[in-house]
Amino acid sequence: MKNISTLIVKGSVLVLMFVLLASCKNQQYIQRGDTLPTAFKKSMKLFQAEKYSEAASAFETVIQIGRGTDYGKKAQFMLAESYNEDERYLLAASEYERYISLFPRSEDRQIAQFKEAYCYYKLSPRYKLDQSYTRKAIEKFRLYNSRYQNSEKRQEAAQYITEMRAKLAKKHFYAADLYMRIDDYEAAITYYDLTIDQYPESIWAQRALVEKIKTYNIYAGRSIISKQKERYQKAVSAYETFIQLFPNGKYRSQADEHVDVARAALAELTVESDEKNSTARNDDSGSSY
Repeated sequence: MKNISTLIVKGSVLVLMFVLLASCKNQQYIQRGDTLPTAFKKSMKLFQAEKYSEAASAFETVIQIGRGTDYGKKAQFMLAESYNEDERYLLAASEYERYISLFPRSEDRQIAQFKEAYCYYKLSPRYKLDQSYTRKAIEKFRLYNSRYQNSEKRQEAAQYITEMRAKLAKKHFYAADLYMRIDDYEAAITYYDLTIDQYPESIWAQRALVEKIKTYNIYAGRSIISKQKERYQKAVSAYETFIQLFPNGKYRSQADEHVDVARAALAELTVESDEKNSTARNDDSGSSY
């Protein structure tokens, strides 16, 4: 009997401890009857405890019950922050955008706008994949720099823009490379031109110009005689553009090598053309007798 009594007491203590723990845990979350300040305070404690998913749910509740109040405004910003910290960047970007739209005169609008752009930056994938988020991030960072020209984050935003533009340039460059592999020279040159025209400040523009010279050389060499001169001349023209844009460029030596090939081929074509013309004149002269 004594053992049974002891087991009952121990069981009761365990049940009581479980109930107390559950009660304490439940009190971390918003309860029916909590005031708006209490609900917001509980939401912030969840955020500070790095329970970002639970914090997001709590801030959504505060927004619903505190719409039109200062607590509701703060909760909207913190909802975006919760998603951001939880690396749910698309949701975070959406909530930052909503905050900016709802509270255009807020003191936190500037940081919200920067973080919205940064979320799209984090969503930007490797260059081979679709670059919609990359373009969105560039657009958002440009808008930020336009609106906040004296911001301490202006230079950081500019660096992100440069990085993402280089990624877009790389995508065009390797699209051209893909067309080269299947001997579609016209398509390859189109993508090299896109790289050069749209992203002239990037290292990929230099590389694209060098590859354009090389491509015209290959294209000309595989063309019929009547097309060769025109295409070698385009190789020389591409080289001249390289010299104008990048006189001390990293790939200058490669460009020099490729243009030497084009000029040598043009010289040879000129000699052959002169010999043919000379032969034709001699034939005409002989036929007059």
